[in-house]
Amino acid sequence: MYILLGNFSLLEICYVTTTVPKMLANFLSTSKSISFVSCFAQFYFFFSFGCDEGFYLCIMAFDRCLAICRPLHYPRIMTRQLCTGLVIFGWSGGFITFVTPVVLISQLPYCGPNIINHFVCDPVPLMMLSCSEDTTTQHVYSTFNIIFMIGTFLFILCSYALVMLAVLRMPSEAGKRKAFSTCASHLTVVFLFYGSIMVMYVSPGSGHPVEVQKIVTLFYTVITPLCNPLIYSLRNKEMKAALQKVLGTERAVHKT
Repeated sequence: MYILLGNFSLLEICYVTTTVPKMLANFLSTSKSISFVSCFAQFYFFFSFGCDEGFYLCIMAFDRCLAICRPLHYPRIMTRQLCTGLVIFGWSGGFITFVTPVVLISQLPYCGPNIINHFVCDPVPLMMLSCSEDTTTQHVYSTFNIIFMIGTFLFILCSYALVMLAVLRMPSEAGKRKAFSTCASHLTVVFLFYGSIMVMYVSPGSGHPVEVQKIVTLFYTVITPLCNPLIYSLRNKEMKAALQKVLGTERAVHKT
């Protein structure tokens, strides 16, 4: 669990770094411009890391399902080799998956004015800037989104359905509370992440108002990553004990 959480945390740092520094620079600058190559590089890395985040949520759901449903078999199933393979897949899956949509959208004809009504190089505003409406590219992009989002979300829900069934069969109330506490933080992150991206990307041709697009994008690019460390750490007994120890030590220092 801690290996996966560590990789997930690093992934979130990379995910936020692709958009937030440029967004802050644009707030402070009068020249809010980005080159064509940089725009599509941001698009590719942002969505690749976002896709990797979905894969990691699936891997973490699988890990919790094994740990709770098959606790005695867990060390034998979740070997170092399997864990390493899952970590590698979690990092590389998004970069492989999103090559095709990025290449297709970058090949669209752009004849100006190249003004993106957004604070990130989001694919929907980019496709709106194209001189011609390429329905094939839109359908390919929508298909990628639907398969990824629905597939990973259903996998997570099925994993936690098995977890809930296993927890309800536990005779110990303390065991139930521990299992629910472990899974609650993960499910909170899942619903925050998938709730916002499904609104935007399952049907990009649905024509969301521009302001709504910006608000939803701000939610999953800034607010959700900001909440994730708090959600995970404050539900962890070891983290809470360490925090209380640090705060207690600081109070003791100030008193003397």
